[in-house]
Amino acid sequence: MSERIMNNDADEAERIAELALRPKTLREFVGQFRVREQLDLLLTAAKERDMVADHILFSGPPGLGKTTLAMIVSSEMNTPIRITSGPAIQHAGDLASILSSLTEGEILFIDEIHRMSRPAEEMLYMAMEDFRVDVIVGKGAGATSIPLDLPHFTLVGATTRAGLLPSPLRDRFGFTAQLDFYDSKELAQIIDRSAELLEISIDDSAVLEIASRSRGTPRVANRLLRRVRDYAQVNKEKLIQVNHAQVALKIYEVDEIGMDRLDTAVLTALVKHFNGGPVGVSTLAMSVGEEIETIESLAEPFLVRMGFIARTPRGRIATAAGWMHLGIKPPLSAQIGTDATLFDQDPDIAQ
Repeated sequence: MSERIMNNDADEAERIAELALRPKTLREFVGQFRVREQLDLLLTAAKERDMVADHILFSGPPGLGKTTLAMIVSSEMNTPIRITSGPAIQHAGDLASILSSLTEGEILFIDEIHRMSRPAEEMLYMAMEDFRVDVIVGKGAGATSIPLDLPHFTLVGATTRAGLLPSPLRDRFGFTAQLDFYDSKELAQIIDRSAELLEISIDDSAVLEIASRSRGTPRVANRLLRRVRDYAQVNKEKLIQVNHAQVALKIYEVDEIGMDRLDTAVLTALVKHFNGGPVGVSTLAMSVGEEIETIESLAEPFLVRMGFIARTPRGRIATAAGWMHLGIKPPLSAQIGTDATLFDQDPDIAQ
């Protein structure tokens, strides 16, 4: 029980730290230039017309700033924000309760909106378009529908899997933004800003070292910065230099390109235990002692993006680059290429 409490306290501390580092305005937000430009235009026009902004959908991998942008929308429009998540809305009544308690102009932010239940999604269609919902009272033949007018509000949705959103819901958003991974220069700006807020003295070379290992993700960059700060604090280093960052990140098992313990375990298991694959994700998850969802949501996207593994109809396979990253000479089939390997193993796929 005490260990669970300590873990919860640690998670809460991380959450508070992340909130403190979040930019409050579009001007402070680093990266995503095109999205910022489009969003600024949309919000400025809405304020000039003295109307609520169109509904907004942010999509992209975790940690790129979707929640931060939702809060910035609230700040820029000078309106309160109500925050909830798709998994928390399992019944239409849950959504009706939230919608009916909104105030005029309020922002409703639904994180992981693709995980809402279907009845709630269908209620949301009318709420977004006509600002009203029909509440069903009673059951069976005696059930009646009571129309409920809603205040004008702006729905801001965030999703890591936009393809799972039904078309009727996706089409009702007036603005859809796809967030992309950040380059090292942008991540360095974010780390510099966070270091200033956290009152950390850090050398430029150390900033670049952390940025290069941050997987193109601001959330990871800020987390690694805090871990490097911990190392410097314990070792009484007043100025964080590149060697301090390298040693600290080695302790936390983050390699030169940002692969962590889980990434390395998955790639190593695929190469050494299964001779490069193909192997099913459930088998791969069992071999490293993790849940399937953990592999699919945390390790696999990064490994695929780096070109170390490939997803095929027969399972996951390691590419030649994946073998070489582990310092192992790839077999001939991997050297030929992923597509050729796949076709050799299953001629039907080539057709």
